[in-house]
Amino acid sequence: MLYGADDLTHLEGLDAVRKRPGMYIGSTDSRGVGHLLNEIVDNATDEGIAGHATRIEVTLHADGSVQVDDDGRGIPTDIHAKSGLSGVELVLTKLHAGGKFGGSGYKTSGGLHGVGASAVNALSRRFDVTVRRDGKIHQMSFQHGVPGIFDGPGPNSAFTPHPGLRLVGKLKAGEPTGTSVRYWHDARYFESGATLDVEAVRTKLRHTAFLVPGVTYVLRDATGGSISAETFHFPNGLADMVEFLTPAGDRPICGTLLISGSGTYRENAADANGVMRSNVERRAEVEVAFRWGTGYERTIECFTNTIRNVHGGTHRKGFERGALRALTEAIRGTRGLLRAKEDLPILDDVLEGITAVVHVRIPEPQFTSQTKDELSTAPVAKVVQGLVEQHLKAWLEDRKTRAEARTVLQKIVDAARVRLTQKQQKDAARRKTALESASMPAKLVDCRSPGVERSELFIVEGDSALGTARLARTSEYQALLPIRGKILNVQKASLQQVLDNAECSAIIQVLGAGSGRTFDLSALRYGRILIMADADVDGSHIRTLLITLFAKYMRPVIEAGRLYAAVPPLHKITTKGKNPETIYTYTQAEMLSTVARLEQAGKQVVTPVPRFKGLGEMDADELWETTMNPATRSVRRITMDDAEAAEEVLELLMGEKVEPRKNWLIASASRVDQEAIDA
Repeated sequence: MLYGADDLTHLEGLDAVRKRPGMYIGSTDSRGVGHLLNEIVDNATDEGIAGHATRIEVTLHADGSVQVDDDGRGIPTDIHAKSGLSGVELVLTKLHAGGKFGGSGYKTSGGLHGVGASAVNALSRRFDVTVRRDGKIHQMSFQHGVPGIFDGPGPNSAFTPHPGLRLVGKLKAGEPTGTSVRYWHDARYFESGATLDVEAVRTKLRHTAFLVPGVTYVLRDATGGSISAETFHFPNGLADMVEFLTPAGDRPICGTLLISGSGTYRENAADANGVMRSNVERRAEVEVAFRWGTGYERTIECFTNTIRNVHGGTHRKGFERGALRALTEAIRGTRGLLRAKEDLPILDDVLEGITAVVHVRIPEPQFTSQTKDELSTAPVAKVVQGLVEQHLKAWLEDRKTRAEARTVLQKIVDAARVRLTQKQQKDAARRKTALESASMPAKLVDCRSPGVERSELFIVEGDSALGTARLARTSEYQALLPIRGKILNVQKASLQQVLDNAECSAIIQVLGAGSGRTFDLSALRYGRILIMADADVDGSHIRTLLITLFAKYMRPVIEAGRLYAAVPPLHKITTKGKNPETIYTYTQAEMLSTVARLEQAGKQVVTPVPRFKGLGEMDADELWETTMNPATRSVRRITMDDAEAAEEVLELLMGEKVEPRKNWLIASASRVDQEAIDA
């Protein structure tokens, strides 16, 4: 087969974007659709950072189009000398064009690569831009990046290619300048079903409003028929963001630390003529806000020039190194914190319970990809590290903050001790082979099968229920772990108290996957965990306490859909005659209606209908059929679709504060169906 120069393809202009859209917008699923909007919003935000815009509005229209309006300076409309195109046409049709490549347009910006707006244009059925600048109003429209004129509204109107910017009016006195962009993305370039995630848009605008406190962001959503509007404006900036990001129920143990400073670094960079120069001096502006709470979860958000870096990068490494170095030095130098021969805490211990935001502004940042998920400008790490170390040392030594600093240091030391305790338990709890000695609680009735996928662990309430369950189970794949009454309410307890509690510790040890931030779902010893408690109020309370334990310290089990609550029946209805029928019911109302239905059908029911007071009152056959047989049992899968809402509910119902719980009970009293109360 011949292979020559005619077999080579050269993609010009925006053809490359349409040929390989994922290279320019990260992906072609719903995230890619969202990235289109992010590029336009980031361009408008750059005007706000430069001090020229105070308001940015995003409108989601009912026809699927998206509009972004800002009150900045407006895209330049004059003719670019080298290309002969207007500034508007240049930035919207040429890759790597814009005011962010060494000119005086922006000191720092999020739109680094110069492909954002032009990529959106290339992937849009229609792209309209209106510029209000220099007392004039200009407009321009595009179809897949080609300039022209539509003879009506929407992307389906007839289109005539036509170059150039159109002057459509003059600005009235007092009318703001700015840029308005409206586009209809072309679904053909995206996966089937890819849509704009409104919640992701809301999160983007909220985060950016935290980072640029001088700009107000407005989201207008007209997709649902009526127009709803949300405004995002946070005058306290990163301090407000830390407050917002802190997990529900996590109480702060210190005030929010704010770091604001700058530093210089050197790197190789091209000058205005494109010639690469070595050791070019750059200045990085750094903003960091963080605090520690009573919980163990860490939340660290990183941004570069307001762009969220999902995977962090060099600025996060600088923050972590600075915090680790300053705090471990303080722990080493403080009497009474470390015991003899104890090792210093590691980074995971320092970051336990922290909520932090790291934001750097630098010229021409380097990222690992066009989606800017990770900052790769190496010298930034040293700048951030130096500022964090300096500020933390001052905070640790300041008389006004010395007490809360001591609390933070003690929390870090405690985290290190708990980590080591968990590691020891985790190592001891691995499933052993027949040749090894098993280190498990004596009360565990394990199954014979070594396979995880089919195996089940029943957490059983009480010894009497254990006796029946032992006879009812299939020992090949069903294991039993009895607990004595109501376990510790972990929402009110520390992790050390949880590990010290016999029942909680036994559950964690038997599951063999650790707890908290060290939990490893792949090490879980059983495929399913089933909570088997009585069908009464006490049983409901025990189920709630156990679910709280999993939600707080073993949440991946719930997220993976592997935690269930068994649903034992309350009544056993039996009919008389040659072919007696047995029916189990789960509420008083269901029992009464079932009895009435059977009697209406001419069947006699054995009365009084027996009620199970507990699992221990069932015989083995009854327990197997109703609660343990995978083919006939009723179980409820425990889910946590909205983790934040679940956290709030757990803190409300199980937390330390009594007053909010009391108020909720009073407010919810009217929702109770008194006739359904089984008492």
